Amino acid sequence: MVSGSFTLIDLRPEALRQAEPLEALTLQLVLAVSLEAIEAGTHGLTPAHGPLLVVCERGVRSGLAAEYLRADGLDARAHPGGVPALRAQQD
Repeated sequence: MVSGSFTLIDLRPEALRQAEPLEALTLQLVLAVSLEAIEAGTHGLTPAHGPLLVVCERGVRSGLAAEYLRADGLDARAHPGGVPALRAQQD
């Protein structure tokens, strides 16, 4: 189980979020935010959300999203390996 004090940002499309909710892999708050909203700066995230851990399906888009969020002044990092890496941490 992923733990710590952060907000998990789920970049995956709605169908993938519904098929495998990340809430089952973490005790933290999970927010669904699209990469497009992050790129456009319309994501609505603030420092009040605390540190952000960005996750996508395979770990590629999360790095880009974390860079955009850091450029917006937020404490953000990507979770390497995406959802499969989160699953592996459960074992």
